[in-house]
Amino acid sequence: MLLTIVRLCRVRQWLKNLMLFFPPFLGGTLLFHTNAIQMLLPFGAFCLASSATYIINDVFDKENDHHHPDKSARPIASGQISVAAALMFASALLFCSVLLAWNIYGAFLLLMVAYCTVSVAYSAKLKDIVILDLFCISAGFLLRLQAGGVAFNVAISGWLFLSVFLLSLFLSAGKRLAEKQRLGDTATDHRMALIGYPQGFLEGTMYMTGGSVLVTYSMYALTRHSSLLLYSVPLCSFGLLRYIFRIRSGKSGDPTDSLVRDVPLLIVGMVWVALVGWGIYGR
Repeated sequence: MLLTIVRLCRVRQWLKNLMLFFPPFLGGTLLFHTNAIQMLLPFGAFCLASSATYIINDVFDKENDHHHPDKSARPIASGQISVAAALMFASALLFCSVLLAWNIYGAFLLLMVAYCTVSVAYSAKLKDIVILDLFCISAGFLLRLQAGGVAFNVAISGWLFLSVFLLSLFLSAGKRLAEKQRLGDTATDHRMALIGYPQGFLEGTMYMTGGSVLVTYSMYALTRHSSLLLYSVPLCSFGLLRYIFRIRSGKSGDPTDSLVRDVPLLIVGMVWVALVGWGIYGR
């Protein structure tokens, strides 16, 4: 039963909420926060909220998930958990997330509510609208970034905002392309928007945003005080190319799966954290 709840909450997807720590980490203030509870409170609130939205998404996608080779095994689609029980559990998670967010800042709570609103709207309808579905996924990352800035009182630089925005579009396009490649003619049975993308559009979007990420991140690295950040640009280049390679090789485009299961990407990610961390905190 515990494993079923973990799968229902998509605990592995909580890795996306680490975006909350990007502002203080890159802003050089992360080590100044010595209270572990205060640091983990925003992360916990977003984890509960995101799990609630994942459950709601699975409720909306119950029938469509039957046509997906992997998602058909999800607790709701497979019938392990009823829709009524899942919605009750999601409501409890949302209530607990609001209680946690209430103890941080009002602006943080508003950003978290905005995240939940976009996520539910995406699950209900927006996921079926071409291009808009990509921007909804991107909005989730941007709202996490802004919420992290508010929670840790760190201003978000323009170059960082653009880098995260373009990176999230890049990952979203890659994820959709991977789904379209894998599902083939049955893609519309799982997600209506997939049939709306003309041949080559998702590839072009991925290449365009990938190149743009490299430019904006390079500008961000150049504007920082540590020259070590400049040497993280090649790591960024490798990560982008490796993700494209995964997609074109027919592998999963899910960002979390790509990071956890792809050893080269995981190693590059860890080296990036170490290099950037040393550049900011090792002076």
